[in-house]
Amino acid sequence: MQETAPIIVLVRPQLGENIGKAARAMLNFGLTELRLVAPRDGWPNPQAHPAASGADSVLDNARIFDSVADAVADCAHVYATTVRKRGVTKPVLTPEQAATAIHGSAGSGRSAILFGAERSGLETDDVAVARTIITVPINPAFQSLNLAQAVILIAYEWSKGVSLASPPRVEIDAPADQRDLDGMIDQIDTMLETAGFFFPPDRTPVTKRMLRTLLTKPRWSAQEVRTMRGVFSALEKPQKR
Repeated sequence: MQETAPIIVLVRPQLGENIGKAARAMLNFGLTELRLVAPRDGWPNPQAHPAASGADSVLDNARIFDSVADAVADCAHVYATTVRKRGVTKPVLTPEQAATAIHGSAGSGRSAILFGAERSGLETDDVAVARTIITVPINPAFQSLNLAQAVILIAYEWSKGVSLASPPRVEIDAPADQRDLDGMIDQIDTMLETAGFFFPPDRTPVTKRMLRTLLTKPRWSAQEVRTMRGVFSALEKPQKR
């Protein structure tokens, strides 16, 4: 995995909390190498680890640089995440296209992805260091991704090209037999008739049909049916305390 894993470079990040959240986003999708360029509040930052929610290894191994050029000096492929800068003519890719390019460049040098400061993003001089721009298609009337969101979008697209573990499967209870489901519905009908719910009488068939439709929409499991019938039985014959 690490042969194609891009390096995440946060340029002049402002808040330790946001650095921690970015590290969390990275590790979720298999990215582990973080570089920081001139973090505003210095490094290490006590606010970073709590926000990382366990992605401590990413933070502990983060490297600090004074300039963007120094941070990417050993990389052959440098991407800048930004809207297209006026006066800067470079190839512009979507996150998906960039991920494909990064995987395709395996064996021809490391890749680095630059992310700008929370408020201002990357400056024109930062973008000039990069060879390619990554732009996220976003609502032009509201372009407000935070730092961790930007990182997770790129990391997710990259992760689709590697084999990450899928979430464990959760066994689902077998669906209830129709006999059991019908028994539950009959029980409800009987209770509602006793309670005088069906009124006026000429509407009873329509109301019962509506209840059956409602109760047969979900995929009731056998356990759920038993539980609901237990509830109805308790309501039908409340215990004296």
